[in-house]
Amino acid sequence: MAALELYSKFARVWIPDTTEVWRSAELTKDYKLGDTVLHLQLEDETDFEYKLDPKSGVLPPLRNPDILVGENDLTALSYLHEPAVMHNLRVRFTDSKLIYTYCGIILVAINPYESLQIYGSDIINAYSGQNMGDMDPHIFAVSEEAYKQMARDEKNQSIIVSGESGAGKTVSAKYAMRYFATVSGSSAEASVEEKVLASSPIMEAIGNAKTTRNDNSSRFGKYIEIGFDRKHHIIGANMRTYLLEKSRVVFQASEERNYHIFYQLCACAHLPEFEPLKLGSADDFPYTKQGRSPIIEGVNDLNEMEATRKAFSLLGITEAHQMGLFQILSAILHLGNVEVKERGSSSCGISDESGHLVGFCDLTEVSYESMAHWLCHKKLKTATETLNKPVTRLEAINGRDALAKHIYAKLFSWIVSQVNKALSTSSKPHSFIGVLDIYGFETFEVNSFEQFCINYANEKLQQQFNMHVFKLEQEEYMKEQIPWTLIDFYDNQPCINLIEAKMGLLDLLDEECTMPKGSDDSWAQKLYNTHLKKSSHFEKPRMSNKAFIILHFADKVEYQCDGFLEKNKDTVNEEQINVLKASKFALLVELFQDEETPAAPSSSAPSGRAKVGRSTQSFREHKKSVGLQFRNSLHLLMDTLNATTPHYVRCIKPNDIKAPFMLDPHRAVQQLRACGVLETIRISSAGFPSRWTYQEFFSRYRVLMRQKEFLSDRKLTCQSVLERLVQNKDKYQFGKTKIFFRAGQVAYLEKLRADKLRAACIHIQKTIRCWLARKKYLRIRQAAITLQRYTRGHQARCLCKTMRRTRAAVIFQKYTRMWAARRQFLRQRAAAVLIQRLLRGYTARLEYKRLVCEHKALLIQRWVRGFLARWRFRRIKRAVVYLQCCVRRMLARRELKKLKIEARSVEHYKKLNFGMENKIMQLQRKLDEQHKDNRELSEQIRQMESHSATELEKLHMQLKTLQEAEEESRHRGDLVTSLQEELELVRQELEKNKEMVAELNEKNTLLKSEKDEMNRLIQEQEQQLKEKSESTHQEATEHLQAQLNEERFRYQNLLSEHLKLEERCADLRSEKEAAELSKHDHNRADSGYSSSQSDSVHSSVLTGSEVSSLEREDAGQTAADVSLLLKLQRRVAELEKEKMDLQSEMDTKEDQLQLEQTKELEDCQRVLGAERDYEALKRQELESDNKKLKKDLQELRQSLSKGSGSKLASPGGQAYNVLLEQLNSTTEELEMRKEEVLILRSQLVNHEAFKHKETGTEGDSGDSSRSPTLDLHELNEDGELWMAYESLKETNRILVSQLQTQGQSHEKEVEGLRAELQQLRAELDHQQQMLSNSLELPHDALIQASLQHEISRLTQQNMDLLEQMGKQDKMIRKLKKHLKIYMKKFGEAEAGVHIEQSSPENIVGESGRTVSIVRKERDFQGMLEYRREDESKLFKILITELKPRGVVVNLVTGLPAYILLMCLRHADYANDDQRVSTLLNSSINAIKNVLKKRGDFETISFWLANTCRFLHCLRQYSGEKAYAKHNTPRQNEHCLTNFDLSEYRQVLSDLGIQIYQQLIRVIENILHPKIAPAMLEQETIQGVMGVKPTGMRKRTPSFHEEGSHSLESILKQLDVFYYTLLQHGNDTELVRQVIKQQFYVICSVTLNNLLLRKDMCSWSKGLQIRYNVCQLEEWLLDKDLQGSGARESLEPLIQAAQLLQIKKKSQDDAGAICTMCTALTTEQIVKILRLYTPVNEFEERVSISFIKSVQTLLKDRKESSQLLMDAKIIFPVTFPFNPSPVALETIQIPSSLNLNFLTPV
Repeated sequence: MAALELYSKFARVWIPDTTEVWRSAELTKDYKLGDTVLHLQLEDETDFEYKLDPKSGVLPPLRNPDILVGENDLTALSYLHEPAVMHNLRVRFTDSKLIYTYCGIILVAINPYESLQIYGSDIINAYSGQNMGDMDPHIFAVSEEAYKQMARDEKNQSIIVSGESGAGKTVSAKYAMRYFATVSGSSAEASVEEKVLASSPIMEAIGNAKTTRNDNSSRFGKYIEIGFDRKHHIIGANMRTYLLEKSRVVFQASEERNYHIFYQLCACAHLPEFEPLKLGSADDFPYTKQGRSPIIEGVNDLNEMEATRKAFSLLGITEAHQMGLFQILSAILHLGNVEVKERGSSSCGISDESGHLVGFCDLTEVSYESMAHWLCHKKLKTATETLNKPVTRLEAINGRDALAKHIYAKLFSWIVSQVNKALSTSSKPHSFIGVLDIYGFETFEVNSFEQFCINYANEKLQQQFNMHVFKLEQEEYMKEQIPWTLIDFYDNQPCINLIEAKMGLLDLLDEECTMPKGSDDSWAQKLYNTHLKKSSHFEKPRMSNKAFIILHFADKVEYQCDGFLEKNKDTVNEEQINVLKASKFALLVELFQDEETPAAPSSSAPSGRAKVGRSTQSFREHKKSVGLQFRNSLHLLMDTLNATTPHYVRCIKPNDIKAPFMLDPHRAVQQLRACGVLETIRISSAGFPSRWTYQEFFSRYRVLMRQKEFLSDRKLTCQSVLERLVQNKDKYQFGKTKIFFRAGQVAYLEKLRADKLRAACIHIQKTIRCWLARKKYLRIRQAAITLQRYTRGHQARCLCKTMRRTRAAVIFQKYTRMWAARRQFLRQRAAAVLIQRLLRGYTARLEYKRLVCEHKALLIQRWVRGFLARWRFRRIKRAVVYLQCCVRRMLARRELKKLKIEARSVEHYKKLNFGMENKIMQLQRKLDEQHKDNRELSEQIRQMESHSATELEKLHMQLKTLQEAEEESRHRGDLVTSLQEELELVRQELEKNKEMVAELNEKNTLLKSEKDEMNRLIQEQEQQLKEKSESTHQEATEHLQAQLNEERFRYQNLLSEHLKLEERCADLRSEKEAAELSKHDHNRADSGYSSSQSDSVHSSVLTGSEVSSLEREDAGQTAADVSLLLKLQRRVAELEKEKMDLQSEMDTKEDQLQLEQTKELEDCQRVLGAERDYEALKRQELESDNKKLKKDLQELRQSLSKGSGSKLASPGGQAYNVLLEQLNSTTEELEMRKEEVLILRSQLVNHEAFKHKETGTEGDSGDSSRSPTLDLHELNEDGELWMAYESLKETNRILVSQLQTQGQSHEKEVEGLRAELQQLRAELDHQQQMLSNSLELPHDALIQASLQHEISRLTQQNMDLLEQMGKQDKMIRKLKKHLKIYMKKFGEAEAGVHIEQSSPENIVGESGRTVSIVRKERDFQGMLEYRREDESKLFKILITELKPRGVVVNLVTGLPAYILLMCLRHADYANDDQRVSTLLNSSINAIKNVLKKRGDFETISFWLANTCRFLHCLRQYSGEKAYAKHNTPRQNEHCLTNFDLSEYRQVLSDLGIQIYQQLIRVIENILHPKIAPAMLEQETIQGVMGVKPTGMRKRTPSFHEEGSHSLESILKQLDVFYYTLLQHGNDTELVRQVIKQQFYVICSVTLNNLLLRKDMCSWSKGLQIRYNVCQLEEWLLDKDLQGSGARESLEPLIQAAQLLQIKKKSQDDAGAICTMCTALTTEQIVKILRLYTPVNEFEERVSISFIKSVQTLLKDRKESSQLLMDAKIIFPVTFPFNPSPVALETIQIPSSLNLNFLTPV
């Protein structure tokens, strides 16, 4: 589309304005070519005529659509120009309170002048690991990008932070360093990150000062290189400084301060240690009172001094050195108070009445006379002699100030060197990230040498930035295969050459400084002569001869030449320096040592080159000019930056009055021009700034597509649509994965999309209004029809009476005639049917015989003909083959002769083939074209066929649904008629009943009213009492539960800290051992092994004494670990004390809970007893009913036998015979049932007898009222019926259980066969793939691959065989167990028979024999014995080398826990306390080591289950009453007898908590990368979301995205977690706690991403989140986990989704939001409202007034001010007691575990 067509009516443009820089206006009339005026309407609805330049014809810039305003990336805007950038920044900064915005590769940061809660550790964790374009712009996002690129590309990185004073450069650099220190962690020393962060307060104290623009302005530039090792941990840092503003030491402008350190010293003057410094208030010193602003609002200098001293100590600067530094700084202040008086016109003297010079000399320990002399004199050297010349008062004051500046500069350089020493490392960093905090472009009313150097540095940085942006653009085009056209961008190399080239400004300045009579005026004249009218970047002011103008990339700057030479020379009286060098103050002498001897290159610099900063200059370098030094250091900096990957942060100062969130457009535009943001926009807009992927374009603009344009290939679809919508092909380009648009094209497409949607909305409105009008019309029409209906109804009823009478007569006639006709018809039809049946049977038999004969004849003919045809074919085939052979031989001979002849005549062959090649090429080309046409036609035909097939299927489906609906309507019509007839009958009965009910109601109303009144009073009283008791009980329980959870949470946090301290202690111990071993020889492997083995056996949980002993041993070795070990000792002692207190509280609260549980169990038992009594009464009622039925049956028999009945039931009648047959069959069945009942009853009696013999108890004689006696001879008829009833119930239960087991076994077999089939298919595919791959390999590789394949196949077979062997072992154990049970029953039954038949002597002997056999089976006491030397083998097999998967498949769940318990029981039985402690300690340590080495989810889940099971078993077999009541008598016999292991139970509980926390961390690591893509990014509801334009930050993520995660993948992962936990035998309650934690992680990560991503806060995204949450709730419902608390943990996310969808306009809406969002904090609600972004133009943004109204309604809430949810929090876990039903004596240890050394006892 042409650009002029966009300037139509209602189009919005930007026009220049003097107050707001740019102002928005709307066209009221279409623009036509040649118009000189644009008719506009401003935002205040005033008309305005904008005059156009007739020569240039430049139109005002267009405004972006509202949907694009407020984007995270400025390059996502369709129109890229200055007003669009300004408007986007203003909307984000003032309306949304967002200070960060991307502009391509730049992060624009606007100083908010307000403390924001967006830099906490939770924000750091949220940005860690994220791609740069995924989250909202932030300094942490840039830091994460640099960190990830360093880790991925193994390339050094740089973050360049620039901006003018007060823009927030220092804060941005500080937060970047804090991010690196937080996310990386150090590998060797725990305090490296703290040291890196501690350098900031030191450098701020000595290098920052208050200016008119900023309270904490950095007056120097610095470049900090943070070094990382190969594991990307911080190991050190190095700092370079540039151009310290020394003049601030002696002079400050109004409302400014000196460096912070001076005011901090004055604030500490009253402290005892600072009294020798003779300090006072800041107003007492000229160097600190010139600005008349000694105090900064909100800053306490005393507290800042404490922080500075603490940072000095942390960096290893001792107290003595600190006091020395403060002594030198105090001397500088006293030097400024030294007064100089005139003594004539050319001399002066010191007036030191106040003693400041004496104080200065005392502090610096120099000679008073020498310093006083050389302050007023200078030494002149000639060829022959040396003269001492007095100086004037002004020269003396300047010399004094120069000395102060020189001392401070030396001190500054010394502190920087000390900081670098503290941050340096002995090992060379593998990579580094540099943070450059440097001044931005400066222009003031008076610009001098400092501004010249600053702007020179910015010119160099801008050149590097332009080249980098140009390179990135070129790479993007090359990657997408877009035709690359050279983009014209501003090259500032001429300006740089003007400054630094030969005969440039710096060269001329250095040359003038070497001249004896050089001056600023002569230097200015040299500049004019050399560069005026020769360089386009150099100009001379009209009204001055002492200034010059340089045209920089940002602006023209006029520099005053006064002071340039003096500042460039930076001269100091050498005799004054010599006096200082002669000082007795060691630190002061150290400051000036580098002037005597050249300094060695800095070893701490990562690049290995000598540092050119002020801290390492030699004496010769000191003679260099300041400009030369700065140029050299700048070149070194640029070399470093060019060798790294840069990242840019441009800080903007929004206003000069430091008002929060107020943007001054003039100041902002000036800085945007100066910092290169607009240059980036210009480079982007020169090419194709808007870039969409094909999927994004399709999703956004599918509204504009026609049906025929929808193709299977999205790329082709997008191409066809664009070719139709945008005629000019230069406006877009198609890349490999993206579409590239020129500036403005996206806005044009948005206009087309909005017009299409607006038309659709109008159509919808039209239809709805039509529907409303029609609805009103139909209502009126229905009223008229109702009146007509009642009138016509009256008339019709009169007519109906006459017609009903006539119809009744006709019906009588009809039925009479019908009866006669039907009777005759039936007789005739029966006769006809009989004749037809006989005739058809006869013809069918004849036809059958004929067909049989024909079939047999055909069979014979087939075989004969087949034989003849085969015989004939074989003869013909032999003859044909023989003839073919002969003919082919003859033809071959002829061909051979021909070939021989042609071979001899080659020339003939060439003549024949002349010109054939061209013809063949032409034919081949034609053939290719035809093939191409055929492919296109076939593709079109295929598409048409597929489209027609789909349409046909749709029509078939519609036809089928219509047919089904028709059948259903017919069926319902029949039902309606039948229901109407039934309704008539019911109505008649209802009318009769109504009369009776009315009479009864009258009688009952009075009684009911009285009864209701009484009941109401009683219920009210009961309800009041119940509510009071329930409320008090609930409050008490909630309070106790909250306290318990809080204590658990504290205890488990302390436990995790204790674990971390233990790990740190172990690491230190291992480091110490490694250091000791490195000193000795390496020939002590055996002793080392034995010592480690003994440690592994006897190690246990460290107590405080053990830790302290270890610390004492380590303290003797290294002095560096003493403080750390003492801290560990104190911390461990505190933790143990808190642990014991918490344990006692936990025990008391658990006892209370157990008492409450016992009470609840007793109540349940009472309720069950009442239910049993009720069932007994019910059974008695059934028996009485049976008696009545029998009596009725007997009476019926008697009546039938007497024949006293109706005619229908008379003997010999049909009904009588049928009834008699039924009665006989019933009696026979009853007799059979009686026999079955007797047999079953006898078996039940025998079974009960066996039970009584085994348990030794007698039957309950008191239950005779409910059940019949066991004597079969005294059974009466009622007893038989009861027995039949009970036995039938039992048989039904048995049959049902058998059917269920058979069904389950059948399902298992089918599943097994399916799994086998799937496995075989996979194996077959794998083998085919291997075969196809191996065929392509060379011979050696083929042999290697076949060997490897054979090895893997054999390994798999071995694993299968082992699995089968385990199953067979399990089956054998099961069969052995059944065999023992049957043998035992047989022996007992046999013993019972012998007892009845034998004499007393035989009874004793035989019973003794049987008892001995049974006792041999029962003697196994559930204990396992092992030798001491087998302990290590036991733990190695049972814990260290045990694979969870094999155990879960083949063995009993919790088998390791049971084996350990049985071993522990034997040690308890043997009363061996040493073995008990060794067994428990070694098993705990082995489990810890296993989890340390193999930290996968399956292993952790397995050992969590076994640890909990071991803990439950220790409780169950402890012998305590609270646990023993759940046991069987046999289990109570197996309880421990000699040892109380309650303390070890606590240790195991702590171990379980640690394993649980490790499990949760593993789950978080697995789920975390999947949550945000699945819950937020994936489009689960197709067509609802609209994709908005994305900027450059979304083009190239840091890492290539792997498979995109979906909600289905999260649900599958949850299934894996859930079923693995259940498979390993974890308790159900524990599984519920894990699921609750998982859902909390999902909620917190999703909500945190939502709060940090503006593009996700929209109405459609809220709909998607609610859909995803519903899927998670369905998963909970499917797993029956509704009561686990997981659903409640999703409540914040649900409310956030509702907040995105709710209406946000009126005050009522604000109240509804406050009522609804109870799980969200005020910060979160306001943040979501501010981030809310419309996806379509028909949505509206949330107004600022509405947000303020919500804030006022929520201001009374008492809650935390934290923005993000803490995703790392772990809920306290509990392990409720779960007794094991497994009997220890029945556990069999499989042979596959190789535990043969364990002997059952």
